[in-house]
Amino acid sequence: MQYIKLGNTGLEVSPICIGCMGFGDPSKGHPTWALGEEKARALIKYAVEVGINFFDTANMYSQGTSEEIVGKALKDFAKRENVVIATKLCAPMRSGPNAFGLSRKAIMTEIDHSLRRLGTDYIDLYQIHRADPFTPWEETLEALHDLVKMGKVRYLGASTMRTWQFAKALHLQKMNGWTRFVSMQHNYNLIAREEENEMIPLCADEGIQTLVYSPLARGRLARPWGEVTARAEAEPAAAKLYEATAAADQKIIEEIGNIAAERGVSRAEISLAWLYRNPVVAAPIIGSLKTSHIDQAIHSLSITLTDEEAERLEALYTPRVDPMVKNSDPKGIAETAASVGLRVAISPVSR
Repeated sequence: MQYIKLGNTGLEVSPICIGCMGFGDPSKGHPTWALGEEKARALIKYAVEVGINFFDTANMYSQGTSEEIVGKALKDFAKRENVVIATKLCAPMRSGPNAFGLSRKAIMTEIDHSLRRLGTDYIDLYQIHRADPFTPWEETLEALHDLVKMGKVRYLGASTMRTWQFAKALHLQKMNGWTRFVSMQHNYNLIAREEENEMIPLCADEGIQTLVYSPLARGRLARPWGEVTARAEAEPAAAKLYEATAAADQKIIEEIGNIAAERGVSRAEISLAWLYRNPVVAAPIIGSLKTSHIDQAIHSLSITLTDEEAERLEALYTPRVDPMVKNSDPKGIAETAASVGLRVAISPVSR
């Protein structure tokens, strides 16, 4: 494994990040298809053995059990100084006041909960899962800066928001001398390319690299059109994210299959290789539920698509509205809370 520097930092990460949303107690709710501890540990061990050192989780995954499993496994299978642990906060973690968001109180509370669950003294990359429309950016950003100065966090990252929101945050960090975000985690793949309009150019200009979640569009880019997996059946609402552009998506997915057949590799490898053409992308976040998923991600690193192949994959794209960004809005936050059985108070007062 050859490691890369993350953005303008000296932090060395593998160009493959293991997404840990699928590791957790499935009885805890989201996601219902999560692997239990025994199977998750086996995959984490395998990832470490093949040289992957980058692991991404969040406090909300399986109500904290993802962090617990990841923390225990990495303590058993790797040296802490060699691995990069990333986690996130913002989503509702319980019912009642101060249960979610990016207030100073929430940040100071959730960092300690995550450190306890992960069994570590510090988090390498602490990311805000969404923007918080109810808390001033200044309060959030200064609190995050304080975590770095306290030694509880090494680097800061952000995820899934409007480009103008991220630009505002970066400006405030620079203006006030606060620790800046070094990464943006976002939804980007061959059938979701809206980030090319504004977010990716902003990141390129600011020297920030991105971490890509859903690099295979929840598995759609890794299988023939119409083929359904157990995970897809467990997430019927996810199918609606792609309904509006199904006709164009089908043609793109068929072209992925054509190029994969011509090269004698898997569809997943072609789809991931396309992401690596963009220098802003540091690492796709691989939601590996099998060792074969990890193997395919590793093999994709050795594939260099030609310009002609890239053109074949890109030509049929149809612009769309990114449905993932709505989760930064008040309604989206309430829906996220309801999806995990929580009720949170959403203030109607605007600042």
